[in-house]
Amino acid sequence: MKKTVKSLTFLLGMLIMAGCNQSTSGDKNGQKKETQEVEATDAQIDKLGITSIDHLSAASKRALKWPTDLGNDWFIEFENLQPLKGDLAYEEGVVRRDPSAMIKHDGKYYVWYSRSTGLTQGFAGDIENEKVFPWDRCDIWYATSEDGWTWKEEGPAVERGPKGSYDDRSVFTVEIMEHEGKYYLSYQTVKSPYTVRVKNQVGLAWADSPDGPWTKSEEPILSPADNGIWKGTKQNRFMVEKKGDFDSHKVHDPCILPYNGKFYLYYKGEQMGEEITFGGRQIRHGVAIADNPLGPYVKSPYNPISNSGHEICVWPYNGGVASLITTDGPEKNTIQWSPDGINFEIKSVLKGVNAHAIGLNRTADTEKDPTEILRWGLTHVYNSWHYQSIMRFSSKRKTVHAAPGEDSSTDDDE
Repeated sequence: MKKTVKSLTFLLGMLIMAGCNQSTSGDKNGQKKETQEVEATDAQIDKLGITSIDHLSAASKRALKWPTDLGNDWFIEFENLQPLKGDLAYEEGVVRRDPSAMIKHDGKYYVWYSRSTGLTQGFAGDIENEKVFPWDRCDIWYATSEDGWTWKEEGPAVERGPKGSYDDRSVFTVEIMEHEGKYYLSYQTVKSPYTVRVKNQVGLAWADSPDGPWTKSEEPILSPADNGIWKGTKQNRFMVEKKGDFDSHKVHDPCILPYNGKFYLYYKGEQMGEEITFGGRQIRHGVAIADNPLGPYVKSPYNPISNSGHEICVWPYNGGVASLITTDGPEKNTIQWSPDGINFEIKSVLKGVNAHAIGLNRTADTEKDPTEILRWGLTHVYNSWHYQSIMRFSSKRKTVHAAPGEDSSTDDDE
């Protein structure tokens, strides 16, 4: 029996060695040399600056798989943020953050946002009576403007619910959808007490006018996956027995887009036992789809639909959906596009994004240019940990890199 085992072990070893010898061999520098053929055209080799097709690094192999139609149509650079005027100028003691997209009605821009007052104490304070985060104890307010610079605060649109309801602690991070003459606000909700392990949900309100009155959904339209298991009873969100789906802890930043005759609710998922991946928080996006704006919304079996990201920033383009991915994960600071609203591919990698929680200008012509909707819009900044204010962002397209005075044209006129 022992002799048989030894024979089998020897045979297996010989087969493994044979397989290795077929795939690699050593060169005079001691590096492994691939003998497997890699297909590449002369034009690809020239464009990518590859020294030898017989000696391909991992980077060169990845580059050879890039799409052949790579360009700069999706590349932009963000410019310095600008303060707003009027009621949305920074105000000490007041939190105004997470602006929605802007729509236009009767000649005026409308925006909705999270609003609260007072200091933020964190989880070490009196959780029952104080603010845990700046977005804690918020209501949703709205403002109007004729030029996008000077704003008039109009008052609350959607307020927290009565004690014991799913939205009694805070309603915040709102997004607007206008569809067939009606208006829909989707937003995050938290029920008291606001603990580290609290699982927030998504609510919905609708109205016949952007000025309201708003009718709130009696139940949340989206909730975290219920398949993770906490470890122990301490208020520690990193201790888990089972992590569960990518959205097992929180569903954040909802945004509903009418798309292909249905309604796509894009959202940010946070997982129980969140880890650090490639130096960034383990945060990804998902989508839930409904036949009616009011739901029910069913999560896609393809979730998660991103490897990275934070706040949702999506818009329709060329029959598909574009997405700006920022802040977290290995694909942060990219613009991506999907032909079906689910399967996204990177279209450009940005130098950086100084605009977060972006409120898009939904009046922009999204078919004029893939990034036209990012020419200007709203964002927020931290004036301090306690107080934030809404600002205006802008961006510009950048398709070439040339020194001042250099002829950067690509046409050969000679």
